[in-house]
Amino acid sequence: MDHMKLETPDLTAQNIEKIGALFPNCVTETVDENGKPKKAINFDLLRQMLSSDVVEGDEAYEFTWVGKKAAIVEANKPIRKTLRPCPEESKDWDTTENLYIEGDNLEVLKLLQESYLGKVKMIYIDPPYNTGKDTFVYFDQFEMDKDEYNEGISRYDENGNLNFSQNPETNARFHSAWCSMIYPCLLLSRNLLANDGVIFISIDNHEVDNMLKICDEIFGTANRIACIVNVNNPKGRSDEKNIATAHEYIVVYQKNEAILSGFEPEENVTRRYNKVDKEGNRYRYIDLRKTGDSDRREDRPKMFYYFYFNQATGEFYPSYDERTPDGWIKIVPMKDDGSFGRWRVGIETAESRKELLEPTYMSVKKRWTVMERDYLSDDLRVKATTAWTFKDLNSERGTEQFVDLGFDKNIFPRPKPLGTILRPLLLSTKKGDVVLDFFSGSSTTAHAVMQLNAEDGGNRRFIMVQIPEPCDEKSEAYKAGYRNICEIGKERIRRAGEKIKADSPLTTADLDVGFRVFKLADSNMKDVYYAADELDQQTLADMVSNIKEDRTALDLFFGCLLDWGLPLSMPYHSEKIDGCTVHTYNDGDLIACFDKNIPESVVKEIAKRKPLRAVFRDAGFADSPAKINVFEIFKLYMPEDADDITKRVKVL
Repeated sequence: MDHMKLETPDLTAQNIEKIGALFPNCVTETVDENGKPKKAINFDLLRQMLSSDVVEGDEAYEFTWVGKKAAIVEANKPIRKTLRPCPEESKDWDTTENLYIEGDNLEVLKLLQESYLGKVKMIYIDPPYNTGKDTFVYFDQFEMDKDEYNEGISRYDENGNLNFSQNPETNARFHSAWCSMIYPCLLLSRNLLANDGVIFISIDNHEVDNMLKICDEIFGTANRIACIVNVNNPKGRSDEKNIATAHEYIVVYQKNEAILSGFEPEENVTRRYNKVDKEGNRYRYIDLRKTGDSDRREDRPKMFYYFYFNQATGEFYPSYDERTPDGWIKIVPMKDDGSFGRWRVGIETAESRKELLEPTYMSVKKRWTVMERDYLSDDLRVKATTAWTFKDLNSERGTEQFVDLGFDKNIFPRPKPLGTILRPLLLSTKKGDVVLDFFSGSSTTAHAVMQLNAEDGGNRRFIMVQIPEPCDEKSEAYKAGYRNICEIGKERIRRAGEKIKADSPLTTADLDVGFRVFKLADSNMKDVYYAADELDQQTLADMVSNIKEDRTALDLFFGCLLDWGLPLSMPYHSEKIDGCTVHTYNDGDLIACFDKNIPESVVKEIAKRKPLRAVFRDAGFADSPAKINVFEIFKLYMPEDADDITKRVKVL
């Protein structure tokens, strides 16, 4: 049986394969750091393949900085990490579909690439603004080392001395390091967005220009939806020297073809759509006749036809036939002056929309016509604009909302207001969507998701990602018992969920206010697992297990889920079968047993259940023949061919 891979995909290698499929002549070979051959791209040849003119020189319109190439390499580089489950720090572990993940966001995004590829409907992030202030929450100054920067822009001469012949790069290194921080995260986050997914990014004037350039490059200029001015401090910042800044920005991009909803319709629109059907949808009646001066029968003869209506049976249909069946009513598009007009739609369209059409007798004019039910749709709702105010967001200040949960205002300075995130949620998500925030801070996004679900009966799910930034020992947060920012975020979700349910107990009984906690960690496997071919047989024999001693069956189980690209939020259960613990995920998406000396009866029982995937511990079998027998047992109970079973049944 094959071993699990247990490392993130090598995105560079995958991209080379894609380019090679289109331009095989551009694929060449080089050697890796160990001297082994590997595929590479001849970029000069690729550039020429993509141009109808001779490509010379290096002039091009592009956005770059010192460290950009390294940032791209970092985004594509595979890692050997895992997410360790922490049920003891979670809430409603067994039933919740929400996730809280502690760890470096870039590495976490790499681990989520297969499990959540194309599954996230909305991303909201509030990254560091690069203000240069060393705050409690983030070290918000991504400044590149001077020597590293100078070397990157070739400011050293051949003797290693600084070359002052060119213009100085004032403050550029501050922006370069920030760009290198955010670029790979956004590059990976795009993979997670659904095809109609949207990303909202809060940012201020320090880096908004660079953020737009980076997003234009990653998402495409055609997918820029808006750069919203968010007036979050109408009085302005009192510490500004000349003009008090009263706003930040929210940068909005789509993956491909997003459709943003409008908000509740204006009162005059609502008054027009004054009828409601059984499903609660608002509509109005409009006359199917065209009655203007130029809407004559002779002008559009194809738009003139008859409707026939049988009052006794309720039957109703359009036709060009002038003959009226006995007992039926013929309805024509008569204009108010008594002349013939025409219908607003052709006969084929009328037939296809017949369920929306109703024959109607106009008692004042004493004749029949046809009315159509016109439903209120999103395109008639009030659209969001590129300027958001507190009134638009219907929001209190973030600090007031934080204090309302029982926190001291100094525990987390300036948390985002709920309204800043509720509005993007209303614009871009439906009731069952996944929402991701990989700079989650105080978990305002999780709070907003639960709040909106409580209001509209939805079951949106959130994934919060946050590095466990330590709290300064002199801070109010540390004095209150919070050792890192993640502890604050998790506690906010607990308190917010309890408050939402307490405020509306009758409608929130089934509201998911829990979260599964996972923590980024090194691989569950020892180094020998990844380099078994470099060790001799005796060394391998001396190894009791490939698995690190401190790892539990639950660690291994969720590590396998990540490796196989399964979501981390589905239900699972464990049971005892002939003395062995067997774990089943989502009714058979994965069945695993990590015990030692697994008897044949357990393997047979698992095989009989025909799981989509099965995993065993490599050391769980006495010898190689026992492992071979596992494969034969699965062949007996599963109709798939041998190659398919090999892909679905693996060992650690």
